Amino acid sequence: MDKKWWQEAVVYEIYCKSFCDSNGDGIGDLPGVMGKLPMLKDLGINCIWFTPIYKSPQVDNGYDVADYYDIDPAYGTLEDFKKLLDMAHSMGIRVIMDQVLNHSSDECVWFQESRKSKDNPYRNFYIWQPPKADGSEPNNWGNRFREGNGSAWTFDELTGEYYLHQYSAKMPDLNWEYEPLRQEIYKMLRFWLDLGVDGFRLDVFTRLKKPAGLPDAVNASDPALDRNGYILDGSMCTCVEGIHEILHDIWANVFGPADCYTVGEGSGINAGNAASYISPAAQQISSVYHFNLSSRKREPFTHAQFRKVQSDWAKLHEAGCWATQYFSNHDSQRQVSHYGNDGLYRVPSAKLLAALTLTTPGTPYLYQGEEIGMVNVQFDSIEDYNCRYTLGDYAAMVAQGADPKTAIRTVGPRSRDNARTPYQWNAAENAGFTTGKPWIKVNPAYKEINLEADRESPDSIFAWYQKLIGLRKTHPAILNGGLEFCDADSPQVLAYTRSCPEETLLVIANKSDAEAEFALPEELAKRPWQPVARNLPGDFPAPEATAKPWECRIYKA
Repeated sequence: MDKKWWQEAVVYEIYCKSFCDSNGDGIGDLPGVMGKLPMLKDLGINCIWFTPIYKSPQVDNGYDVADYYDIDPAYGTLEDFKKLLDMAHSMGIRVIMDQVLNHSSDECVWFQESRKSKDNPYRNFYIWQPPKADGSEPNNWGNRFREGNGSAWTFDELTGEYYLHQYSAKMPDLNWEYEPLRQEIYKMLRFWLDLGVDGFRLDVFTRLKKPAGLPDAVNASDPALDRNGYILDGSMCTCVEGIHEILHDIWANVFGPADCYTVGEGSGINAGNAASYISPAAQQISSVYHFNLSSRKREPFTHAQFRKVQSDWAKLHEAGCWATQYFSNHDSQRQVSHYGNDGLYRVPSAKLLAALTLTTPGTPYLYQGEEIGMVNVQFDSIEDYNCRYTLGDYAAMVAQGADPKTAIRTVGPRSRDNARTPYQWNAAENAGFTTGKPWIKVNPAYKEINLEADRESPDSIFAWYQKLIGLRKTHPAILNGGLEFCDADSPQVLAYTRSCPEETLLVIANKSDAEAEFALPEELAKRPWQPVARNLPGDFPAPEATAKPWECRIYKA
């Protein structure tokens, strides 16, 4: 069966604010991106995903949309975006946009109208509830940014009711039970498709449906989930019964007729329930961007976890579904710091992680800076951080008596700002990102780690990404092949085959700081193997050779 374009794509995520600033105001912009399109074409990617670039007060860096029909002036104009679309398409690069459909900004005209009166036509675009008899919130839900007193409800004196916000009070939740809201969203989605956008990434799509009756949350087993009596129950608005009806309705009205690509991002998704969302028969979305391997937690995935997650998702491929592959994005730590070794083995571990992403089944998503091995940053002052989670977690720790230095050393390593520092283009001031003052500090490591230096290195990470992306285009086993692990229960080595009728590839990756012995299963050992790619310099060893720390080798039978 012929593949859809997005099944053959390599997607590159652009966090526009931190990518490239063309006018010296310290904020990345669309003209800056346009100037770097040749570099992205040279890398080999064929699809760009933009995090939100709509008009926004930037409470959550664009995930609080004030105008769904326009570009934020900090990034440029709608005409700039149209020009970028044309340029990208002329280079064979598709463009997908983030869509934030769970909530808007409180500065969105929909909400401004909604709060004017209880009989305003926009009132039911949002979730309003009267106070309890004692004047308190409708239920005990907590907001995920741990703002204010911790509640997910804010009282609006103008109409005497509370509105729901799972995140910031400045990001009220939309009411998907209300048909006029749905129709307004569908109109907006068609606007961007008509403009030439190739698809959408759907932010927190599993939370569009709220539990009937908005009952109190009861999961307080983890003290961290309970703040002032308000409970952050991870399941309270996640994958609620009725979510499939909402998604199918969007598909029937927009996604299906347009035959566009959609990838849903949200908690609660795993290989066990993904098919109910992404199987062709479900008629909802194309794929899901799950958190089964990538998260903001301190602990990196284990080898056993990697094998299980990949094997489980590979089975979905056999059932006609399609997976996604990634280790980091704008919401996480830098992957080489979290999953690799960003010290002695920064280069080989960055390359090994790239291989795991680009040789496993599904559509790979690369995040800006991975191709040069950018690393985490540790700021000394909370004033240097921007991430709402980081600020909320820090404030909560200090309020509970933690020493401020201890608090920042705790929240810093898991901050989303690790991935949001400006792209490191060269060793010039501000890493070549801007001629002005950057909106967030540049990682001090930029003098050693930058695109210019990497591309001049004989051990270039960028060149390795180019090679891997090229392999995806020339080896059908990577795109179409089945996945089978052959490393038993090794705590160091991840080894697997990708097989299709035309060929079999073997990937051997020593994801550890020590040398590793590895023996191929007998049925594979007796086959002759030709070298394809290796992330270390020097002679190409046989599959059975001792693997050096963070060594990755690819063979063809």
